[in-house]
Amino acid sequence: MLKLKDFLILLCCIQAIVAFEKGPLTSKTFHVEEGSGAITIYQFEKSNSRSVTFLLDGEKDDIIEIEPNNGLLRTLQSLRWDKRKLHTLQVKTVDGGGSTIEGPYTVTIIVVDINNNPPVFNQTEYHGAVREQSRPGIPFIRVFATDNDDPSTPNAQHVYKINKQIPDPARVMFFQINNVTGEISTTINGTQFLKFGDKPYELVLEVSDLAERPFSHNTKVSITILENLWKAPKPITITENSTDIHPYNITKVTWNDANVIYELHQREKFPRFPFTIDNNGTINVTEPLDREEQDQYIFYALAKNFNGVAVAKPLEIRVDVEDINDNPPICPAAMTMSTFEVQENEVIGSVIGVIKATDNDQHDSSNSVLTYTTMEQWPQTTPEMFRIGSYNGEIQLSNSGVNTHRQYRVKVKVSDEGRPSLSTICWIVINVIDINDHIPIFESSDYGNVTLREDTALQTIVKEIQATDDDQPRTGSSAINYNIIEGDPYRRFIIETNPLNNRGYVKVAAQLDYETYSEHQLLIEARNPEPLATGISYNSSSTTILRVIVTDVDEKPVFDNPIYQVQVSEDIPIGTWLIKINASDPEGDDILFELRGNNFNWLRINKDTGDIYSNGNLDRERVEQYIVEVIATESKNPKMSSSVSLYLYLNDINDNSPRLAKDYFGDFSFCYPLTKPESFEFSGTDDDRPPWGVALKFRLGGNETTVRDWNIQYVNATTARLTMLHSNFPKQTIYVPVIIRDNGRPPLENNVNVPVRICSCTSNNQCEIEPLESNGLTSIGLALGILFGTLAVIGIIVGAVFISINKKKKKASSGDATNPAETVNLSS
Repeated sequence: MLKLKDFLILLCCIQAIVAFEKGPLTSKTFHVEEGSGAITIYQFEKSNSRSVTFLLDGEKDDIIEIEPNNGLLRTLQSLRWDKRKLHTLQVKTVDGGGSTIEGPYTVTIIVVDINNNPPVFNQTEYHGAVREQSRPGIPFIRVFATDNDDPSTPNAQHVYKINKQIPDPARVMFFQINNVTGEISTTINGTQFLKFGDKPYELVLEVSDLAERPFSHNTKVSITILENLWKAPKPITITENSTDIHPYNITKVTWNDANVIYELHQREKFPRFPFTIDNNGTINVTEPLDREEQDQYIFYALAKNFNGVAVAKPLEIRVDVEDINDNPPICPAAMTMSTFEVQENEVIGSVIGVIKATDNDQHDSSNSVLTYTTMEQWPQTTPEMFRIGSYNGEIQLSNSGVNTHRQYRVKVKVSDEGRPSLSTICWIVINVIDINDHIPIFESSDYGNVTLREDTALQTIVKEIQATDDDQPRTGSSAINYNIIEGDPYRRFIIETNPLNNRGYVKVAAQLDYETYSEHQLLIEARNPEPLATGISYNSSSTTILRVIVTDVDEKPVFDNPIYQVQVSEDIPIGTWLIKINASDPEGDDILFELRGNNFNWLRINKDTGDIYSNGNLDRERVEQYIVEVIATESKNPKMSSSVSLYLYLNDINDNSPRLAKDYFGDFSFCYPLTKPESFEFSGTDDDRPPWGVALKFRLGGNETTVRDWNIQYVNATTARLTMLHSNFPKQTIYVPVIIRDNGRPPLENNVNVPVRICSCTSNNQCEIEPLESNGLTSIGLALGILFGTLAVIGIIVGAVFISINKKKKKASSGDATNPAETVNLSS
């Protein structure tokens, strides 16, 4: 009786027998999964009655056999993909004497990989370093894992992730990993929170394959935080009028990575800006400096990405110009003449004036410390009437009897204390005048109202005023200075005096503003340069009032910023919000917005709010920097409008397939027959920007014939070399199929054909010019050939006819009377 165990074994055997296919002996390809154990793959059947035995040759590796009698093709143990990926075998049948009857036929067994190997990191622990404030998304270390499974299957395709960050002080990740490439970079939070001096961070990473039942592996990454290099240098001191060779280096700034462009920006507009910065951040001075022209330069160093956007705050660069004594003292008045007055009853020791010479050298150095010395007095008196303070330049009355002369001239030497000392001669004129016993009196105590628009031009005369003084004319006692003492807190007005007639001109000195101050009630006083005599004082007669009424003027809208910039990816969806433009009207009117110069209609603006949205499919390859003008207009007065520029910078995506760099038709020509295999180089290009369009990959396309005929080799990121594998090519133009692939994620590829011409050549190894193909019109050569051939045939026929006639004439002349002469009808 059959036991249950034996029955199950028999059932398995029956299932194994019926699980495989069978068929006549022919070439076959089988796919066998590795690790399947000993299995029967196929049963070949004999098609010829003389076939007796099956034979198997080829890459059997002692684990593949065929049953000689029944043709069962089977494995003796599991196949292994990592040992042999493909077994090529030959199967045939022989008769009893060993002669081949059927075959041999090729049998290919492709070993199918299974996920039986886990990915493994190539290092047990990684060590990396990143600088504080580094830009997010810039890789600073890459991890890599290998896998012994088939790389063309998900079994060996990996995905990386960060399982843990130690420490995690902010409960947010400071680092991120590209799950495909294994590149590690900082996040936005990492840029903000990572600081130099922090203890090293440790990341626990995991890599897993993409199989249905994946394997994984772990490793650790230790990351050290380096100091931020983007720091302002210490102030630089440069001696003026340097004789060193220019340009020369004065300092350097350094960004944390190399992918930036350095620029210098002025904080204020200098008459000349003798500084440059190179691609390495080195700052040079280009020419000698002059401290008297500019004693200090403060400007900024910027680091920008390749789109022109700053990656960090600017650094302040300060250059101080060190003084040398290269300027002599300068007398205080024009024509080196200063005029003072002394009253005839002046007390001995009184200071009657101060001479203030100047020196353009550095004010807080010995080069600008001045000393004064009296050299000569005219008219001469004994003793001299005046003395001068050595350092303060004060002129004092030193003796009585000054009223002896109406005017004195004093020669003063002014010297600096630099090395070497420089000096200048200044002349002082001292007029002796009567005492100031009259005050200035205005001709009117109230000049009424003056109305001005708020956009009145500067230096416009508002009002002419006049005060008079009865003291001696053209002296300090009668000269009048006008001052505004009330009603002008913002100093929007000045008063200039005509020294010939003491007439005052009230002028606009700063822009008027109705919204700030709609009325100015100016209280104006008149004063003498010389002090009043004892017992005399100023009173209300020396003051007057002038009221200035400011009227409103409609002003144009004002934008919050002088320029607007936004940077986006070229593939953003239509309708994406980009930026808000803010503008206001000084009078409080509502603002309406519109776009001008929106040539591609890529943008639209909300006319009420100033919000700008994408309005079409952006395309960086069409234009990388899209510039439009935003117009802000008052709703109540459309004539009042302002404009500002909006710069839209487009980031590239991989949306262009690579292609041949040019049309190579006719570039690669070789003489037939070939004497040896030839090779040549060709190039590809990609309209996308780095990194997508830089590194191209090339491989052969087509079928097995292409692989047998050609080999392709990498030359560089844009060029490959095609090499013939033999020289047995026919005389024709061959189009070699090539697949070009870019570096995008995901990558794009393109099938192209590289034309190769195999041609008959002239003696100088140039391809012959092939004759034009007939288009239904006989060429001249062909027509002449036909004509000459036709004439030759006619000639032959005519010749044969005349020979025949001559023979018959000879036969007739021989006397054959029974046969009259034959007549030849040529028309026949």
